[in-house]
Amino acid sequence: MSSVFALLGNVIYIALALLALWGAFCVIVVWRRVGQTRFSSEEEQEEFLDRLDENLISGDFKAATEMCDQDDRAMAQLGLLAVTNRDMGYRKIRTIITDRFQRDVLADLEYRLSWVNTVIKSAPMVGLLGTVMGMMGAFATLAGGGSNIDPSTLAKDISFALITTACGLSIAIPLVLSTAYINVRIRKLEDLVGVGMTRLLETMKAIITKTGG
Repeated sequence: MSSVFALLGNVIYIALALLALWGAFCVIVVWRRVGQTRFSSEEEQEEFLDRLDENLISGDFKAATEMCDQDDRAMAQLGLLAVTNRDMGYRKIRTIITDRFQRDVLADLEYRLSWVNTVIKSAPMVGLLGTVMGMMGAFATLAGGGSNIDPSTLAKDISFALITTACGLSIAIPLVLSTAYINVRIRKLEDLVGVGMTRLLETMKAIITKTGG
């Protein structure tokens, strides 16, 4: 029976290690994705939009398209979408870029972040499972040892129960804090892109009105 508990204990440790690695990997991926999607500051985004406005107002749509196509950040890609669909009219352009931002940027980040939330929920549960198994092992030792109970064996089972609980919490707590900070960065991204989209749409509306679209 002790060999079964030992085997299951190793499985618990491996599961916790894998959860820790997967959670850390997902946090890094989401963190980098947010950084790659947004401009580092509102001033930098304004500079980009100033150059884009110059090309659009002058009617140089080719230069505007090339400028946006070379930039993978969300605002640039939304600008590319607006320029390439300028013949569809203002209302259609507004709907298209709003849907694209929600679907391809925010939804993608939320999907990636959902894996982190899964780890946050799973790690303490796996740790709790280890706690239950450790206590089961301790009671099994007490039940089968009679008067010749080895204190070290009993202490080992109790130690395993406590360590797995601590490991589960140690995995979940940093991920909770990381997720909270990433959510702040996503909200900042959403606000920054929202400001940029408003300016872009105003420019597109002016151009479309001027050309009679």
